[in-house]
Amino acid sequence: MKRGEKDKKKQIKTEKATNKKQKAEKKNSYMSEKDAKKAIIDIGQRMYVKNFVAANDGNISIKTGDNEVWATPTGVSKGFMKKKMLVKVDLDGNILEGTYKPSSELKMHLRAYKENPRIKSVCHAHPPVCTCFAIAGIPLDAPVLAEAVITLGNVPVAPYAELGSEEVPKAIAPYCRTHSGLLLANHGAVTWAGDAYSAYYRLESMEYYANILMLTEKIIGRQNTLTDEQIERLVAMREKFGMQ
Repeated sequence: MKRGEKDKKKQIKTEKATNKKQKAEKKNSYMSEKDAKKAIIDIGQRMYVKNFVAANDGNISIKTGDNEVWATPTGVSKGFMKKKMLVKVDLDGNILEGTYKPSSELKMHLRAYKENPRIKSVCHAHPPVCTCFAIAGIPLDAPVLAEAVITLGNVPVAPYAELGSEEVPKAIAPYCRTHSGLLLANHGAVTWAGDAYSAYYRLESMEYYANILMLTEKIIGRQNTLTDEQIERLVAMREKFGMQ
C-alpha cells in the first residue's frame, strides 16, 4: 500500500473517531428521559409547596434530545403529577409520547428552545411577589443584591399577551439569548437554563429578589445600590461559576 493511501485511511479513521466523539458529547449534554421525568415531578412538587403555583397553574419542560421535549400535562396540579401523566413532544408541539395533552403555554417553552439551543429546561409559574411586579409592569432591575446580579442579571417585563396565544412565544423571543428569565405582564414569571434544576433555582432566586426589592423600596424606603464597577466585577464572576 502506498504511503499516500495509508495517510488517507488514517485521516478517515481519525475523522470518524472525532465525529463519534462529538456525537457522544452532544448526546450526553441532554438529561436522560428517565431523569428528566423524575426532575419534572420533583420540581413540580417544589413549586407547589413554595406556593409558586395554585390549582393547575404553571408548567415545566426539559429538552432531552435535539427534537424531543418532556413536559407537564394540562389540567393537573404540579404538586400531584405522576410520571405517566407527562407528555413528550417535538419542537413543533407534535405529541410523540403520552396520553395527556400538554399545556397551551408549552408554545412559550418551545420558542425558547428554538431561539437559544443552549436552553435545556424552562420553568413557568406564578410566584406571588414576582407576579405583583409583573402586574405593576415593574422590572426587577435595581442592583441591590450581589447574588441576583450574578444569577439573574436584570429581569425585564415582557409585553402582555393573551394566554395560550401565539403572542406569548413572540413576547419572550427577544429575551431568550440575553436574559435568564423574565416577568410576563399581568401573568407570572418564566426562567430557563442549561439544565432543569438551574432553571428552577432561577425561579426561586427571582422570587427572593422581588421580595428584597419590595421590602427595601416600599417598606424600609431605602436602597443602597451597587456601583457600575461592582456590577461589572459580579457579572465577570458568572463565567467562573459556569453560568451562561
